[in-house]
Amino acid sequence: MINCLIIEDEQLAADRLSSLIVEMFDDIRIIGNTPSISKSIDFISNNKIDLIFMDIHLSDGLSFKIMEQIRVDTPIIFTTAYDKYAIKAFKYNSIDYLLKPINEDELKASIEKFKKINKASDIDINKLINSFSHANREYKKRFLVQIGTKIKSIEVSNVAYFYALDKAVYLTVKSGASYIIDNTLDSLEDILDEDKFFRINRKMIINSESIENMEAYTRGRVFISLKPNLPKGIESIVSIDRSSEFKSWLNK
Repeated sequence: MINCLIIEDEQLAADRLSSLIVEMFDDIRIIGNTPSISKSIDFISNNKIDLIFMDIHLSDGLSFKIMEQIRVDTPIIFTTAYDKYAIKAFKYNSIDYLLKPINEDELKASIEKFKKINKASDIDINKLINSFSHANREYKKRFLVQIGTKIKSIEVSNVAYFYALDKAVYLTVKSGASYIIDNTLDSLEDILDEDKFFRINRKMIINSESIENMEAYTRGRVFISLKPNLPKGIESIVSIDRSSEFKSWLNK
């Protein structure tokens, strides 16, 4: 019997994948469904797993962070709704992927491919992480914003930070002007260069070049002074769950 773990933060997607696997394969047993990086790390560390279905975008970050924190020798089939260039990296590293919504024939082909793998050590996880991070990756270059009847193009290099306020997302340029954009902060994380931009809390993504000063804050958090100044109602404080990652990001 093949013990399978599903790492997926959308319960409907997890339930559908689990149902498909159970219906199509009588030799695969679903032993867990974890929705976050931290819970996945704990489950993988304490259970014998033969195969992992891993969503790339979890509620608390990219699932690659799991492999950055613990050793994962288990074969992985990634599931994703994004990143066509990442897909090329997965194929190059002999790890399969399933594009959401998951197709039954593709699921069958992925599992048959897994069954041909004789040794988990054939999978170079570090190479996969590196390929995903750098190979052929394209990032957002500019945003179009509307000011009245006029449309303006803003280069990403000119953006100081993004913030959410009153159900809208704003882009602030280095001169201090702010514009409403159609993107959510979650979608921005997928299209911005992570070497330059970092989401410090639920309401803010900052450009490293906009940091003016930093101070230690309560409970291990970090208070950041930004330029230009923030509007009222927005705090530039790195949240507790992001503080460690933030410090690592700055220390690259």
